[in-house]
Amino acid sequence: MVDPIEVLGLVAATLTTAAFLPQVYKTWKTKSAESLSLSMLSIFVSGVFCWLIYGFLIDSLPIILANLITAVSGCILLYFKYRYKN
Repeated sequence: MVDPIEVLGLVAATLTTAAFLPQVYKTWKTKSAESLSLSMLSIFVSGVFCWLIYGFLIDSLPIILANLITAVSGCILLYFKYRYKN
């Protein structure tokens, strides 16, 4: 039987992760990360890694998936911030 709470978690994970992807695409396409705050990205990625660890500790698939993808996206943005310095 499908657990509706788990489904809700997966929907939330999909939406919050998908909301972050346009910024990665825009930064890659424009080759500009000037508008991105390095301190915000650093704090954000640190928090996402904490959520990822938490997800593994409580064995929550929605938390693990969402934060794994978001961590990768955040690391890509950090790379772009470094790579596209003006």
